Amino acid sequence: MQIKDLHFRPFIPEAELQALVADLAARISADYAGRHLVVSPILTGAFMFGADLVRRLTLPCEVSFIRYASYSGLASTGTVQCQLPLSPDIRGRHLLIVEDVVDSGLTIQRILADARALEPASVAVCALFFKPDAFRGDYRIDYIGRPIGNEFIVGYGLDYDQLGRNLKEIYVLDQQ
Repeated sequence: MQIKDLHFRPFIPEAELQALVADLAARISADYAGRHLVVSPILTGAFMFGADLVRRLTLPCEVSFIRYASYSGLASTGTVQCQLPLSPDIRGRHLLIVEDVVDSGLTIQRILADARALEPASVAVCALFFKPDAFRGDYRIDYIGRPIGNEFIVGYGLDYDQLGRNLKEIYVLDQQ
């Protein structure tokens, strides 16, 4: 498949993605049973994952989107910009930050600092994908759907120059 000037090949089918989401939702629901959860998917990449995750949670939850950006094209800029901050009413509440891919970890590190300043009862991170070889953070990712290599992926909310988000499966950049 081609998006703009790049070629991508199938990587993770829709059925496998949905199984990952179902497993994460079951684990989160068990860990937060009896509690109210504020789920904060990071726009724009985690919107599909966040929606599917919330639909599968079996506990009371609210959704409060946040938007932080650090990517341009295929690479991180190294600078994290807050474009839509966390709601200030999370004080004393349980917060789950939902991310599509954690690679360097810089974006989540900034979000965690911003979240802790608002004094939630707890804060946890859920990532559909985790790139351990690229990770430079000094924090724990509480829920990981699947570790992957440093491949560039698109689909299921993830994009290349704003395209490819609507794909139901994950595609990987074809290096050939």
